This record gives sequence, structure tokens and C-alpha cells, in this order.
Amino acid sequence: MAEAMNTLGRDRSDRLLGWIERILMVVGAACLFWAGTSSLSAIAYQYQEKVSLERGLPDRTNADDPQHSATVGRSQSLGRLEVPRLGLSVVVAEGDDDTTLAAAAGHLPDTPLPWEDGNTAVAGHRDTFFRPLQRIQVGDEIRFATRQGTFRYRVTRQTVVNPDDVWVLDPAPSAALTLITCYPFDFVGPAPQRFIVHAERLGGASGDTQASTNGGNPR
Repeated sequence: MAEAMNTLGRDRSDRLLGWIERILMVVGAACLFWAGTSSLSAIAYQYQEKVSLERGLPDRTNADDPQHSATVGRSQSLGRLEVPRLGLSVVVAEGDDDTTLAAAAGHLPDTPLPWEDGNTAVAGHRDTFFRPLQRIQVGDEIRFATRQGTFRYRVTRQTVVNPDDVWVLDPAPSAALTLITCYPFDFVGPAPQRFIVHAERLGGASGDTQASTNGGNPR
């Protein structure tokens, strides 16, 4: 009798484990499908916007023209950000919400646009578009190709700050660019700090879009 009860108990345990394995497999497959779909959507968005931007970029732009300004709606693409030495090339869209950052780097709406004076801030995820920033160095060139022209920057420093250190967004006396991503780069889960790249703009806008297109190494 005891042996029969033990056998029955083992059968029940085996069936329970079998069901648990099946449920875990279904959950795992669903997670992989979601991740794959999100990744493909981001790749498609990046490709479509890069083609659109390249077709719409001007041949020449006068940065001193009083009409040299444009407004951008939320989630609208601003341009293409490149760090040639790192092979980083990513479309930047207006906004810092989750939907925008899943498909692009995001321009923080409360900061100046790249064709305006001041401190332009762009955020991106460390595990996707901004992953190469872990190898950035002082002196590296950054290019921001927009429909208002291509703007060039030089990296001046990097800092690691806490999430509430909003001083990195303070207005700058001259045109500057601030890139923001989570830190450490290899941290699992929500990262406790932020990695900041500070760069100064070099001159005005350039209409030489061919150099921007060929100088980078889009992923």
C-alpha cells in the first residue's frame, strides 16, 4: 500500500513538473518573440528614417540665416547622430519616452535643438544604440546630420553621475551636445547611474552631407 502511494505521489510530481516546464517554455518563447519583434521594429524604423533623412538633407545651409530654424513634433526624427571612430550611427527622434527610446535615440524636449545655441541633450539605451559609447574618448568627433545642416562636435569629457544630477542639462554659454545613457554598461537590470558624454560644437552647420553619410559606419 505504501509503495503504491509513493508511486502515485511520484507520478503527480512528474506531471506537475511537466506542466511547469511547458509553462516556462511558453513564457520563454513569448519573451523571445516580443524581443525579436521589438528589435525588428527598431531596425525597420532606423532604416526608413535614415533613407528619409538622406533624401531630405539639404546641399547647403547657412547657419547665420535668421530663417535657420525649425520646430519638431514629438516622435518626429531630427536627424542622424554619428560617432565615426566607434561606428555608431543612429536616428534621433524628438522625445524621451519609452516608445521613442525603443526605436531611436531621443532628444530631450526641454533642451535646445541641434541647430539652436545652448546645450542639446540626447539620451539612448546602453544595451542598444548607445552601447558603443563605452569606448568613446576625449577628442572623438560627433556628427549630427539634420535637415538644417550637419553639425560637428568634439568630445571634451565624460562623467558618471546619479540619475538626479540634472546639472548636466544646464544651459551652456555656447553650442554643446550632451549624450546620456545608463551606467554601468554591463549592469543587469535598472542601472544605478548615468554615463554622460560632453561635447562642444565646432563652427556652424555644414551642408556637406556626403561626408556625413560616408564618414560613419552604420550598424
